[in-house]
Amino acid sequence: MRGALAALGIATLVGCASVAAAGPDAAAPSGPVPESVAASAEQLGRAFAAVAARVKPAVVSVYSEKIVTIQSPRFPFRGEPERYRVPESGVGSGMILDAQGHILTNYHVVAEVDKIKVKLADKRIFDAKVVGSDAYTDVAVIAIDGHVPEGLPTVQLGDSDALEEGNLVMAIGAPFGLTQTVTTGIVSAKGRSDVGIAAIEDFIQTDAPINPGNSGGPLVNMRGEVVGMTSAIATAGEAGQSAGVGFAIPSNMIKSMLPVLIRGGRIVRGMLGVGIQDLTEELAEQFHIREAKGALVSQVAKGSPAARAGLEAGDVIVRYDSEEIPDAHRLRKIVAATAPGTRVAVGVIRNGKEQTFSVTVGTLPVETISEAAAPSGRTSDRLAALGLGVQALTPGLAKQFDLQGDKGVLISSVEPGSPAWEADLQAGDLIMEIDRARVSSVGEVQRALERAKNRILLLVKRQGATIYVVLRIK
Repeated sequence: MRGALAALGIATLVGCASVAAAGPDAAAPSGPVPESVAASAEQLGRAFAAVAARVKPAVVSVYSEKIVTIQSPRFPFRGEPERYRVPESGVGSGMILDAQGHILTNYHVVAEVDKIKVKLADKRIFDAKVVGSDAYTDVAVIAIDGHVPEGLPTVQLGDSDALEEGNLVMAIGAPFGLTQTVTTGIVSAKGRSDVGIAAIEDFIQTDAPINPGNSGGPLVNMRGEVVGMTSAIATAGEAGQSAGVGFAIPSNMIKSMLPVLIRGGRIVRGMLGVGIQDLTEELAEQFHIREAKGALVSQVAKGSPAARAGLEAGDVIVRYDSEEIPDAHRLRKIVAATAPGTRVAVGVIRNGKEQTFSVTVGTLPVETISEAAAPSGRTSDRLAALGLGVQALTPGLAKQFDLQGDKGVLISSVEPGSPAWEADLQAGDLIMEIDRARVSSVGEVQRALERAKNRILLLVKRQGATIYVVLRIK
């Protein structure tokens, strides 16, 4: 992080009070706070101090450098612009795992950089290198490059499953480059997914203040055990400061990967080849499901294990071998943990009836994410009532939005506050189906909406994945 201290506004607050015409009865009580009142607070303070003293020596600051090329502005009569190679620096945190100098940090802290240095709590600085990483969970292991000093302090990984909401926790790291910073809070929630940070998510949420530079630092319990690695924050304001909503990767997820990452191996995960989403009550009604439980299949990749087994979009996966599936998050976790090549029984509800398919689990490929810019286009009067602007999918648009081979109608605009906006439809979505019937023209979309009464089921494609959306007709 460049200019961390300069970017951080530090203000000293001076409090002053005045008492007008205050008599003896209005004076504040003199003397210290009674011991019975202060004892519990002092005991808690000593506990925090003991935890910090135990963990801080094993927390490091991770400095990275990447060489980037910039171009000078083009001025008339001065010839071609010049190119310069300049270093771009960043800072994160990490924790020492063992006496061999292996350090745990976030993948995004050390991904695609040219140089890495680590600064220990005692101010010693060492070169480091990436040993193993997993982009899906945002976890990386780096190691001191060269001679490893003796007597390195190390952290102890605890049991994140034993955490309960409300438990006290402490975060340690280098927010805004301020090394060895300690903050405290509680566990706000567990099992947070769909945060949009990593492909596989099962975050611990905490209100312990976490800021840029904390990434890769430990989240510890009151026994001084690491129960998570701080990874991301929900920010407030343009400066990106903590809003009291921080996320940490559970230690148990990390522990299962460490033996592979430390030896430089690759984490191998299972895959069905389906896009899935949670069932809402509205979607459950549309698919004739009694309870909003299970994982709704919104897409089946061609040639995938799921496609070969016969699964289809619109199926609701309710069982994976002997385990019932409550939601999409649980299915993602259990499939990822399945060894490729394993044959599993997948129970689905299709058209109101339960069926079982035998699927041979595949290998999860390298993740690719693409973004599409919003197109422009005119909106018909009928669609305007719903706040939707649509246009035909031309070959040029199909190439622009990576939709070659797809059929449907492109959403060009969504009016804020409209029914389409409330349904979370977005410009750039491709409407592929309406009420389980394929559509390929604006006219087909409009006629389908005219036939609808109160609710309509859309299948849309967004950034390479398809999802079902219920649109309420007003």
